[in-house]
Amino acid sequence: MKSKSKAVQGWVPWLLLMKLATVLMVLGVLALVYLDAQIRHRFEGHRWSLPAKVYARPLELFSGQQLAQGQLDYELTQLGYRWVKQARAPGQVQKTDRGIAIYTRGFRFADGDQQGQLVEVSMQYNKVISLHRATGQTTSLLRLEPQLVGGIYPSHNEDRELIQLDDLPNGFIETLLAVEDHQYYSHYGVSPTGIARAMWANMKAGAVVQGGSTLTQQLVKNFYLTDRQTLWRKLIEAPMALLLNVHYSKDEVLEVYLNEVFVGQAGKRALHGFGLASRFYFGQPVGELKLHQVALLVGLVKGPSYYNPQKHPKRATKRRNIVLSILAKRGLISNAQKLNYQGLPLDLSEASQVSRYPAYMDVVRQQLQQHYPASALSSHGLRIFTSLDPWVQNQADKAMIDQIKKLNKRYGDMPELQGALVVSHRDSGELLALVGDNNGGYAGHNWALDPSRQVGSLLKPVVHLAALETGRFSPASIIDDGPVSLPQSDGSLWQPQNYDRKSHGKVPMYEALAKSYNQANVRLGMQIGVDAVLLQLKKLGIEQSIPAYPSVFLGAVEMSPLQVNQIYQTIAGHGFYSPLSLVRQVTKANGQLLSHFPFAVRQAASSASVYMLQQEMYKVATEGTAKGVYRYLPKHQQVAAKTGTTNDQRDSWFSGFSGQHVATVWLGNEDAKPTPLTGASGALNIWGQLVKKLAYTPYEDIKPQAVEYYYLNTITGRAIPKGCSNGVWLPMPQNLAPTYSIMCGY
Repeated sequence: MKSKSKAVQGWVPWLLLMKLATVLMVLGVLALVYLDAQIRHRFEGHRWSLPAKVYARPLELFSGQQLAQGQLDYELTQLGYRWVKQARAPGQVQKTDRGIAIYTRGFRFADGDQQGQLVEVSMQYNKVISLHRATGQTTSLLRLEPQLVGGIYPSHNEDRELIQLDDLPNGFIETLLAVEDHQYYSHYGVSPTGIARAMWANMKAGAVVQGGSTLTQQLVKNFYLTDRQTLWRKLIEAPMALLLNVHYSKDEVLEVYLNEVFVGQAGKRALHGFGLASRFYFGQPVGELKLHQVALLVGLVKGPSYYNPQKHPKRATKRRNIVLSILAKRGLISNAQKLNYQGLPLDLSEASQVSRYPAYMDVVRQQLQQHYPASALSSHGLRIFTSLDPWVQNQADKAMIDQIKKLNKRYGDMPELQGALVVSHRDSGELLALVGDNNGGYAGHNWALDPSRQVGSLLKPVVHLAALETGRFSPASIIDDGPVSLPQSDGSLWQPQNYDRKSHGKVPMYEALAKSYNQANVRLGMQIGVDAVLLQLKKLGIEQSIPAYPSVFLGAVEMSPLQVNQIYQTIAGHGFYSPLSLVRQVTKANGQLLSHFPFAVRQAASSASVYMLQQEMYKVATEGTAKGVYRYLPKHQQVAAKTGTTNDQRDSWFSGFSGQHVATVWLGNEDAKPTPLTGASGALNIWGQLVKKLAYTPYEDIKPQAVEYYYLNTITGRAIPKGCSNGVWLPMPQNLAPTYSIMCGY
C-alpha cells in the first residue's frame, strides 16, 4: 500500500504540470486569437487618422499676365522644382531663349485630374507673352499644382502623406531592404539568423550595437505597440510579426511600413512615412528622388532626430554615405557610382517645410469649423483649397519684419511693438495673405483677428461715404474746419482738435479727408448724424454693436485689422459687399468634391457715391497724409488709401488699395501704451514695401453716368475756365452741378 501511495504521490507533480501546461496552452491560444483579431482589425480598417491638407491657390499662367519680379522663380522653388539643362520629367525647369520651360506635375484638382505637361513660357519684363506646349501648339493656360501650406492635425499630431509602392523611384525598395532587412522576402516575419547574428555582435561588443528586428517587427512595434522596452512587448512582438506575415502579402506589409515609419519631428508635428519625408526634406514627391536622396531618407530610420539633416547635416551626410557603401557592398551600385553619390550635397529643399502661415491657418480653421466637425478635419484626409497667395504672403511677412527693424532703429528699441497685416483680392474679396504678429511665422497671438484696438481716422472715409449717399454732398462741398465743441451726457464738452492743433477755415470735402482734418470731419458727420454713419458701416460689413457717440466720426471704435480690411474691400469693390473668404473648395482624399464656397455679393452703397469717395482717397495718397507711400511706389501707380492714428499714438494704421490688392496694416504696443508712430510714419512703410513687391495692373475706374467732372475753384465751389491755375478737376453728381464763372477767382 505504501508503494502504491508513493506512486500516486509521484504522479501529482506531473498532473499539476500537465494542467498548468494545458492552461498556458489555452491562454496562449486565446492570446494568439486576440492578437490575430487586433492585427486584422487595425490592418484592414481605418489605419491612420489622416490630417486635412491645406493648399494655397495654384499659380495660373496665361498670356498677358503681369508677374512681380522674382515671383515665378520663388513659387517654383516653393514647389520643389529643380533647374536642369533640359526638362524631361515632372518637377523640372529649364531656361530657354524666350523664357523658361516648365514640366508640371500631375495633380488631382477638384475639377478633375491634371496630367503633367511640358510648356514653354515666353516672358518679357515679368509679363507672360505666350505659352507653347512641347508639340509647338499654343495653350491659353498653364496651371501649376498648388503649394501644400499646412494641415489640421489629430490630437496625437501625427502627419503623413500616403504613398503606394508604384509611387517609389527605382532603387528605393532595394536600398531600404539592403539596410534594414535584406532577407525580407524570404523570412516569415521573424528572422532567427538575424536575431542570432545580432546577439553574437552584441556579445562581442559588450553592448547593444545591432538589432535583430525584421522590417515586419519594426512595423509591429510602430503600428501596434510602443517604443518602450518592456518584457511584454518583446514577448508579443515576434508572434504578431508572424501573424502579420500569415495574413498579408509581403508587398502589403511593406506598403504599410513605408507610410508608418517615423522620419522626424517638426515642432509638435510627428512626421511619418517616406512620402511626407520626401516633401519635408526635399520639397519633392518621393517619385522624383535621386539615389543619394533615397539613401538619406533610408538612413533616417536608424535615428530621425540624431540624423536630422536640417539640424545635423554632417551626421546626416555620414549616415547617407554609409547607406551608399552598403549598396556598393551588396553589388546594387558600382564603386564609381558610390563615390559619385557620396560627393553630392544633401540637396535639401530651400523652402521651409514647417507651417509658415499660422495666422492664415487660424482663419481657415474658423471658416471650416462652421461646416465640419473637428474629427472630420483632423482624421479623414480632407483636402482644403484656399486662396492663399504664397508670393503675397512671403512679401507681407518680409515687409512686417524688415520695417519693424527699421522703425526700432529710427525711434529706439520698441520691444512690445506688434503688428498685423491683411491682404485681399480687390475683385473677389478672397484673402491672399495674413500676418498675425511682428514675426509672421510665429504661432502666437493673432493680432489680425484681435478686435480690441481703436481704428482712428480709418473711419473717416465711411463718414464721407454716408454723406455722399445722402445726395446732398460732393467732394467739392465746402466744410468748415473751425473749432468744435459738443456737450456730452455727463455735462462735459467734447472739443476735438486737428493733429496740428490748427483750424483751417472753410475747405472742400475732399481736402478734409486728404489732410485728415478732425474738426471738419466731425462737422460733416454731425450734418448727417451718427446713426447714418453707423448704418453705412453696417452695410460695409461690420455687424458689431457700436454706441452712437459723435466720437465715431474720428474712429473711436475698436475693430480688428481683418474687419477694417473688409470695409476697404467693399469700397475698393465699387460698393459691392462680399465677405472676406479664403476656403474655395473641400474635397475627399480621392478628389470628390464635398463643399464649394461661392461668392456672395450685395450692394452696400451706390456706384456713384463710391466712385466719388475713391477719387477723394486717391487724393489722400497724392497730396494728403498718405503721400509718403510714393517713396516706395512709382508716381504712375494709382493708390487710394487712408492713414489712421489714435489718441496718444497708441495705434498706427494704414489701409488702402492699388491695382488688384487691398491691404490693411496695424502697429501698436501689446499693452496699448503710446508709441512714437503715426499712421504715416509707421504702418505706411509696411504697406508701401509690400505693395512695391506685388504685380501691378492698372485698375480701370468706370465713371457712373450720374457723375460728371468739373474744373472747380475749391474756395468758391464754382466751375471756372480750364486755363485757370487755381482749379482742380473733381467729380460731382449731376444734380449738384456747380454754377459757372468766367473768372478764375470767383
